[in-house]
Amino acid sequence: MNQSLTTLLLATNNKGKIQELQSLLGTLPLRLATPAGIGLSLEVAEDGLTYAENAAKKAAAFCLASRLPALADDSGLEVEALGGRPGLHSNRFGPQPGSDTSRRRFLLEQLADKPRPWQARFRATVALAVPGMEVQLAAGECAGEIIPQERGTGGFGYDPLFLFTDLGRTMAELGMEEKNRLSHRARAVENAIPILVRILGL
Repeated sequence: MNQSLTTLLLATNNKGKIQELQSLLGTLPLRLATPAGIGLSLEVAEDGLTYAENAAKKAAAFCLASRLPALADDSGLEVEALGGRPGLHSNRFGPQPGSDTSRRRFLLEQLADKPRPWQARFRATVALAVPGMEVQLAAGECAGEIIPQERGTGGFGYDPLFLFTDLGRTMAELGMEEKNRLSHRARAVENAIPILVRILGL
């Protein structure tokens, strides 16, 4: 096996995503590298028109800069009462510069005059870029609803407001193992693992 293909770069600077991806991919025979871990400082503009475009753009940029196989994801929260917003702009929702807390607050402000339940879904697309090959994609999603008060201390982003209706718990109230069975990112990575195994020769 080509030695360079035993390392997979997690193409994100988001610590929450890195933690989830490390947990989701930890059983594979790979060395999981982070941008900080290899001394790579790179920001990629997320200006695509779809999650797939953004994920592919990030994976390709990190792959080119590092010469390593790179895995990136792009994800978003889509709320029915807001016509699918914030969607692609989930990480830039509301006044800028923003934070997870300010984005959650802004989301609830936008929903304040809308009747409940506030049906929603998280969507994610994972992209794998390998030097000399076309970018490969896999997607996943999960459904639930937005609640008006935050619950739970796990996760990041909109997790404290996203309720799994059947479970009666928010994404932020799930342990990592449970989240890694149910989340949109978990499902996208699950769909990406056969691609990783095939392309990297695992």
